[in-house]
Amino acid sequence: MKKFFEKINYVLAMTAMLNGFAACGDKDDPEPKPNPDEFILKGELTNERTLKAGNTYELIGGYQVKSGGNLIIEEGVTIEATRTIDGQPDYIIIEQGGEINANGTKDRPVVMTSTRQQPGAWGGVHICGRAPINLSGGTGKSEIGDASFGGTAADDNSGTLRYVRLEYTGFAFSETKESNGLTMYGVGSGTTIEYIQTYKGSDDGFEWFGGTVNARYLVSTHSEDDSFDWTDGWIGKGQFWVAIQDPTAPGTDGTANGDCLIEADNREDNFGNTPVSRPTLSNLTLVGNNDSNAQKRGIRLRAGTNIKLYNVLVKGKPTSLTVATAETEQSFINGTSVVEHLWADKAFAYEGSISNLALDTKTGNAIDQSIDFTGGYIGVISGGINLSASDAFFTSTNYKGAVPADNDWTAGWTKK
Repeated sequence: MKKFFEKINYVLAMTAMLNGFAACGDKDDPEPKPNPDEFILKGELTNERTLKAGNTYELIGGYQVKSGGNLIIEEGVTIEATRTIDGQPDYIIIEQGGEINANGTKDRPVVMTSTRQQPGAWGGVHICGRAPINLSGGTGKSEIGDASFGGTAADDNSGTLRYVRLEYTGFAFSETKESNGLTMYGVGSGTTIEYIQTYKGSDDGFEWFGGTVNARYLVSTHSEDDSFDWTDGWIGKGQFWVAIQDPTAPGTDGTANGDCLIEADNREDNFGNTPVSRPTLSNLTLVGNNDSNAQKRGIRLRAGTNIKLYNVLVKGKPTSLTVATAETEQSFINGTSVVEHLWADKAFAYEGSISNLALDTKTGNAIDQSIDFTGGYIGVISGGINLSASDAFFTSTNYKGAVPADNDWTAGWTKK
């Protein structure tokens, strides 16, 4: 019996000692330290990274998504540019072979903004793809980040941007380089661009440098330069676009805030470069700032661009549409350019050698029309062409303009 109790006491003693060691071990083990970079975007991304729904992340300097990198952004994420590096801009650039997949929702958009809420606070988003452009050699370097773009992959895929708002962009990198809200360099048609707003940027809202990417449900609000801009051979499609310039009344000299509603080029230093810019666009609402001095043009077609433009409402510019350069003029004569079902509140102008292309007399077009909107841009006018019959990209419509009163697709995710 004595030996039995000795064994029991021994077991209890050993158990107590082991528990003590365990307790000491728990006390001495350090708690996991938080990753200081978990909510920071800076430097380079070469693999996959997910920004989790509802979180706020800090953008410090240029964030480069390299080839093989994939920046995934869930709904409700906010990215704030901070300008914490003196003299250096904050921006996001997706390089060739990289992807950005930002999937916001109508109720929880992805918001990219700045802690300094004024135009020009940060450098916006730049995407570089491998689709064709018309620069010599077929490739170029981005104005921001010095990244390569262009190639032969028309269906190149740089990811998805859906329900994204880009605020206060337009950082001036130099006297000649000022960034846009969303800049697309040679982006391919495999990329999805839809439900995007640029808000109060100091340069263009959206700009295309060649490529084949399509885009729909775009809103450019109060861009201080052009609302939509393309060059370098962009051959894409677009539907349901809104441009609304700053409604503040022009100053005493007649100058208001914002240049063209659309500025369209093929290539400024060689109007005939191929491939020639020739987008097909339908259902646009373009509302200008009534500038009567320096920025009078609404849609400006020049530098050899071609266009197929349908179902458009233009208001608030002394000249609703202008055409310049022989190459662009000739495209209307030979039928590679078309403007139909466009209503405008002012007349068209012809700045090239052909004094009157008579575009206002083409199918469904009308000038000097009274065009009324609610909420600045909501409302359409019946009559138009249905492009969906021949191209599945386009949604079936029978009206001119972008936003029907009974289907305000801008509600809930855009900023007024």
